[in-house]
Amino acid sequence: MATIGRLIFTRGKGPGAGGEARSIPVSLVLVAICLALFSCPANGGGGEEVQKEKAAKTKAARIEETSSEGVKAPPPPGLAIKEAEAQAVDPKGKEPLEDAITCLARTIYWEARSSTEADMRAIAYVVMNRVGHEGFPDTVCGVVKEGREKGACQFSWWCDGQPDTAQDQESYAVAKEVARKTLNRELKDETGGALYFHGKGSKPPWSQKYIRTAAIGRHVFYKPDGGKAK
Repeated sequence: MATIGRLIFTRGKGPGAGGEARSIPVSLVLVAICLALFSCPANGGGGEEVQKEKAAKTKAARIEETSSEGVKAPPPPGLAIKEAEAQAVDPKGKEPLEDAITCLARTIYWEARSSTEADMRAIAYVVMNRVGHEGFPDTVCGVVKEGREKGACQFSWWCDGQPDTAQDQESYAVAKEVARKTLNRELKDETGGALYFHGKGSKPPWSQKYIRTAAIGRHVFYKPDGGKAK
């Protein structure tokens, strides 16, 4: 079985101070270079907005892959998703949930669109904390869609049987920006590594089994004792 190499670099902590060794998969670097030179096959054909959309989805897929492998470091500069690229994805909030940005942004929108941006960021991190975590799927869309369309699923908006179109375009634009920054690892995880949450107005029985980590906006966040999903 072939293995993909990793590049090692050192991040300095200050003049004369030691650095922290970090590794980045060579595949990430190659994709970043490719995107920076505008020579990737994913960027061929179509108008400017289509080009931005394809670039965003390509970058998000690579970030998602490394996240599932446990990499929590920000992507190389050339692989970081740009604001204009993220906004070009799912422009009307009607596209199928088939890519990381759309799935994450739609979850942020439906779970916290009427709350604060801090709440949106917290919801986004619950999704990303689940990606690749033991007991959860390895992709953003897999995490969001886990369970059934009607019945016992993980996110209420995916379970209600109602149309999933984002109707408030201003709020959806904010949700996509939060999704972009979360995927880029630009934001601090204020949930304390939470894997679960519920609204402040409820007290589901399962919350007694977990450790409360934070209360942000309209939600309370939890993680399991010992870190294992249940």
